[in-house]
Amino acid sequence: MSNSISAMSFADMALPAAIFNQLEKLGFTQPTPIQQQSIPALLDGKDVLGEAQTGTGKTAAFGLPALAAIDPSVRQTQVLVVTPTRELAIQVAEAIESFAQQLKGVDVATVYGGSAFGPQIQALKKGTPVIVGTPGRLIDLLNKNVLKLDALRVAVLDEADEMLNMGFIEDIEKILSAVPESAQRALFSATMPGAIRKLAKTFLTDPLNIQIEAIAREKATIKQKAWKVAGLTKMTALTRLLEVTPYQRALIFVRTRQDTMDVAELLQRSGFKASPLSGDLNQAQREQTVSQLRSGHIEILVATDVVARGLDVPEITHVINYDLPGDTESYVHRIGRTGRAGREGEAILFFRPKERHLLRHYERLTNSSIEYFEVPNAQQLSEHRQQQLLTTIRATLEQENHQPVEQLLQKWLQESDLSAEQIALALLKQQHKQRPLFLKEDRIVRERPERGERTDRADRGDRKKARGPRPTDADFDTYKIQVGREHGARPGDIVGAIANEASMDSRFIGQIQLFDQHSLVQLPKGLPGEVVKVLKKARVRQQPMSLELTSEQVRRAPRPPRTGGRDGGGRDSARGERRRDGRRGQGAARRFN
Repeated sequence: MSNSISAMSFADMALPAAIFNQLEKLGFTQPTPIQQQSIPALLDGKDVLGEAQTGTGKTAAFGLPALAAIDPSVRQTQVLVVTPTRELAIQVAEAIESFAQQLKGVDVATVYGGSAFGPQIQALKKGTPVIVGTPGRLIDLLNKNVLKLDALRVAVLDEADEMLNMGFIEDIEKILSAVPESAQRALFSATMPGAIRKLAKTFLTDPLNIQIEAIAREKATIKQKAWKVAGLTKMTALTRLLEVTPYQRALIFVRTRQDTMDVAELLQRSGFKASPLSGDLNQAQREQTVSQLRSGHIEILVATDVVARGLDVPEITHVINYDLPGDTESYVHRIGRTGRAGREGEAILFFRPKERHLLRHYERLTNSSIEYFEVPNAQQLSEHRQQQLLTTIRATLEQENHQPVEQLLQKWLQESDLSAEQIALALLKQQHKQRPLFLKEDRIVRERPERGERTDRADRGDRKKARGPRPTDADFDTYKIQVGREHGARPGDIVGAIANEASMDSRFIGQIQLFDQHSLVQLPKGLPGEVVKVLKKARVRQQPMSLELTSEQVRRAPRPPRTGGRDGGGRDSARGERRRDGRRGQGAARRFN
């Protein structure tokens, strides 16, 4: 079947009222071609083989009918979605969760490698209806007899060709073999190589073959720029960019709902008119927030992919990808929020070296190049502030009606021993206290390699040399954090999060002791209150640290190697899982860099 766009709307589909109402709340109006053809077929119980490029709306194409098939009274897994990567699994799970907000008793769980088994196993034992996961971890859970598919109604393979490229074909065959014959199956892929067609022929029953032609995209009017995360924390880079960028309205994309609140709060503390836009807001609150953005009471929105879909505010001049999306489809939707109504827009993205390959996909998909740039350093930002102040002074002097102020100045000059230069100097000093005009030289935050990421000897030597020896006379306080072995935390995760969030040299982080539900960490005495506040909200393994001072003392002993030994009984299996997931280690710490 070819790409044929009709006048069909979501209202014309036999979707449950709760799902349809939620789509309206999220701003979904006209279904895309893949949705127009897939949703009715899946609602009719047919198997589907869908071939469509990224950016065509495949998640809703299988997610909406899958939710419609669930019986909330049955507390067993009824929908299984398999994705090639943990990032895509998280993205798909959040999208399905947003579609299901008005469905009582329908929860979504995400399972993937490199994360603790405990919480994932608990979700499965609870009978979560929707499971989204990566092949390696799903196989592990099947082998442990924790993932039970007896009541499964719908099984979906998303980005099947990518799973083939990553060597998951045998895992996929094993998973599909465990799916009951009665379950409906859907396979979606951007391309259809022979191995994928063979897979579909083996496991799909008389599927409807849907082919959506790639959308021809015009040369983008959106300028795309990228900064490699290095030297500064992402939060520092973000505030600097917003300070020097002449935006009218800006939309910042982060990965989770919690991140929307954390980033928005930090921006507010830095003086920006920012607000979070997350699924936690009801429809009235969401509409009010968007209205405030249009009116200028808010200039920056911090949002996740799902809630920002359908957002049409022509005043948005800049989109910032603070966290990269889990799939290229979402990237297209993100940057499409700017450059509206024939205007030009700018899309900025932060990426780590291991994410560089994604930029090539973005360039091909948008038919546009991505320009690399550097965030202003401390000296450049100082010069920008000084020039901005001078411009403000000149603009003020050009205004009329200075007479009262001039009279006050003349009175001061006559009645005091102060000169005009001294008064100007004092006012400049006050301005400097409020907003520093001379910033200290940047403290370089070195990017900690993710577990499994290779570094050559020279690089490791340079890092060790730059770090320097650990001070022998350091005086520590002991802090408790609410992250432990059961969350999958390791000492290196904690060190990386603290070092990056607090811009602290890792030499000044003392001994760490891991327990099941918490950990103890030594930090320098007299830690500033602002640093403590930041670290309270910092995350390790997607778990807030909730840092607090404790009287319990960590036993003084030689510090163990941060990467050595087992610390939870799962290191070998985690390494194997990362290999199966085709990733060379995902960042364990959820932090702002």
